Amino acid sequence: MKKTLIFCLLFSIIISVMQSCKSDRALLTTGKILLTSESGDKIAEKSNVRFARGDAEGTAIIIDPGQIRQTMDGIGSSVTESSAFVLARLEPSQRAEVMEALFGEEGANFPITRTHIGACDFSVEGKYSYADKPGDTDLESFSLEPDKAGFSPAKYPGIIDETYDLLPMIKEALQIKSRQKDSILQIVASAWTAPAWMKDIEDWYVPGSAENNYQGTGGTLKKEYKETYARYLIRYLEACRKEGIEIWAITPVNEPHGNNGQWESMNFTPETQNDFIKKYLGPGLKGSDHPNVKILIYDQNRDGLERWADGILGDPETAQYVYGTAVHWYESTFRVYEDVFERVHEKYPNHAILHTEGCIDDLGKPAPAGITDPEKFKEENWFNNDSFWWNPNATDWGYSATWEGIKQEDHPIYTPVHRYARNIIVSIDHWMRGWIDWNAVLDHNGGPNHAGNYCGAPVMINTETKEVYYTPVYYILAQFSRTIRPGDRAVATRKKAEGLDPDALHACATINDDGMLAVQLLNTTKKEIPLSLQVKGQHAVITSPANSLMTVQIQL
Repeated sequence: MKKTLIFCLLFSIIISVMQSCKSDRALLTTGKILLTSESGDKIAEKSNVRFARGDAEGTAIIIDPGQIRQTMDGIGSSVTESSAFVLARLEPSQRAEVMEALFGEEGANFPITRTHIGACDFSVEGKYSYADKPGDTDLESFSLEPDKAGFSPAKYPGIIDETYDLLPMIKEALQIKSRQKDSILQIVASAWTAPAWMKDIEDWYVPGSAENNYQGTGGTLKKEYKETYARYLIRYLEACRKEGIEIWAITPVNEPHGNNGQWESMNFTPETQNDFIKKYLGPGLKGSDHPNVKILIYDQNRDGLERWADGILGDPETAQYVYGTAVHWYESTFRVYEDVFERVHEKYPNHAILHTEGCIDDLGKPAPAGITDPEKFKEENWFNNDSFWWNPNATDWGYSATWEGIKQEDHPIYTPVHRYARNIIVSIDHWMRGWIDWNAVLDHNGGPNHAGNYCGAPVMINTETKEVYYTPVYYILAQFSRTIRPGDRAVATRKKAEGLDPDALHACATINDDGMLAVQLLNTTKKEIPLSLQVKGQHAVITSPANSLMTVQIQL
């Protein structure tokens, strides 16, 4: 009897232990925690944290993986002629290191990028297309030679590889991808303008001046050349394919509102772009050898997104040809326009929203007359100085604007890292599928740029000393890119943060096909923020370090 009692007791203990172990195994743990911060962390791995049962208390990020939202197209940066020009000044081995850092699996592993069709402001000299012979409606003169001709050392002292150019740069990125298991590189190509002879002005652009009441312009596409321009864009796709480059998506023109004739541009309205796509570009692509190339409309600032979506996606005849809308961020340094995203998604849920351009614009320009704080206005010491990027030192085009209608409160001095990380996180939490930075590589001045329109870049290179500076923005973008991959899905995320400033903490989350959840946390303050992550009835207590981006991966 005694033996039986002992046996029963032992059996009970064993069962209890087994149940406890089984119960423990049901608890979630973080799979990996990555941190980039002002204190010096650069995608550094941190100690994992175990979850406990129950709801979180206090400040919390609540994730519902059962509420699946949009499918992601990825996070990336752009390749331009200016980027290629800077890289052509490096020894091939050093250039290869930079390209691996951008597109390799051990680097940022960017799966999406953008490039320009013909000249743009970030061309070395500008003012070129692939068919510059006036009246060549058959496009017999079409050639991609301007993008692969290279740069002459005699003309440009300091060039080391005179064969390197925009197309070789794209090919090098594709070669890097071809050696990887994850070989995706989706290329968005945007035209800044049609060839000049197709427009209603006699030049590529007409700058604003006293003679035209400071109303510069890039002109508009002539009616008689609409079909020709559609064929021009399709010819570009064909020529790229012959070079071994497949284009994923195109936009008919970059920034159709124009830029007051400061550099290459061409104006469209929602009505004229709708007509162009419906009658010419859409049917032309469908009947070509490139029927799967996606069309993105608009390609300018977020505040105009709804009007353009209504004008084009609201027309079913046109919408059938369109993948989605492309937007930039230059209307504000901190507003994300998430309210606009929500409305557009609600109206057109089957069409994507992609961010295709953003940068620290107006980099290094001196303060214009009338500015009361010229020392702050003039950005300086950004090269090899991480502190510049983590603190409010940057201005944009709207900071000093004085014309009627400008909302200067939308353009304060800002923190570059915050602008990037906030924009990406909030955008993803409001239906954004992809986010592309402008100019992956620039020189130490933020150029070259034939229009003097200098800006920051993830990688900046002193072309005199050959020093390569990976800015904090590079590590921010790389951390996002590594943990938010094409095919991942955004999931519903909400914030409980009573007592915190609304801008103090931002969060979003995505999940992949293997059930790996990636939670992105941005702390914009100078103090650490204790918080809890709540997932599926469990929570984990973590600390978001001061001025940091933290990515918490959780295997569900």
